[in-house]
Amino acid sequence: MNAHAEKPAAGETPEWMRRKERGSGFWLRVMRWLSLALGRPLSRPVVYGIALYFLLTAPAARKASRAYLGRSLGRRVTWFDVYRHILAFASTIHDRIYLLNDRHDLFNIRTFGTEALDALHAGNKGLLLFGAHLGSFEVLRSLARNNPRLKVYMAMYPENARQINSTLAAINPRAMQDVIALGNLDAILAIHRRLEDGAMVGILADRATGRGEYIGIPFLGANARFPSGPFRMAALLGRPVYFMAGLYRGGNRYDVHFELLTDFSQVAGGRDAQVREVLTKYVAALERYSKSAPHNWFNFYEFWESSRDHA
Repeated sequence: MNAHAEKPAAGETPEWMRRKERGSGFWLRVMRWLSLALGRPLSRPVVYGIALYFLLTAPAARKASRAYLGRSLGRRVTWFDVYRHILAFASTIHDRIYLLNDRHDLFNIRTFGTEALDALHAGNKGLLLFGAHLGSFEVLRSLARNNPRLKVYMAMYPENARQINSTLAAINPRAMQDVIALGNLDAILAIHRRLEDGAMVGILADRATGRGEYIGIPFLGANARFPSGPFRMAALLGRPVYFMAGLYRGGNRYDVHFELLTDFSQVAGGRDAQVREVLTKYVAALERYSKSAPHNWFNFYEFWESSRDHA
């Protein structure tokens, strides 16, 4: 598998940050009110209408969806495929309202690969959970809030879906206490403190803010650039790293998967080689789960190098 490191062009801003966040704060608040007032079964039909609206009015996201689905499905992509893709995204946002409100009884959540993770956590050994914009990380966070043995924090860029997060945070302000803001000098120290306390810290490692290096790795048949920063941080901190995905399976069903990528406390050798190896494992897991649940990929922008100009 070919991989190469590259630095971003001066002043380069990743595609996901250049794309203006869609949606209205007013309508998000209305959706939040309807969801809590009517309940999930009665408010869910509204989600189908929202997905149809974005299918018809968001051509850039529609184009990106077709490009991704063509790779993950391996066949001609239909309008219904794109609709299912957008509907899955809208459904996970809708479900976040209930998960943040600690309504786990509404969902059928299965977990896979937790045995080794539980053993590490039982020994009060902090670890890192590297996810992606694939499915819902909120499933894991919400379960942890009801389990005093589990301490889960989310490290994320404040720029990422600021409007959605601020609206949903009004449901349960306690949930925002579990968030570590990336992009400042104190972030790594905060993550280190949480790990020292035996917590699990989750990071969505498929996006970056444009600072640092990327490594180009084949993903779903073409090269894509992945940020190396989260993996360099993991090597520096010397902690176990797990891949994590909370896949939406339709209806009220979620499957939460954990897969050990490496334990940096047990790895010897050059740091650059370690980072490249673990990032390659991460992308392999991301590809496997993307094919397993193709409508769970929520990067609605040009992701592959072949479709962009890096001159």
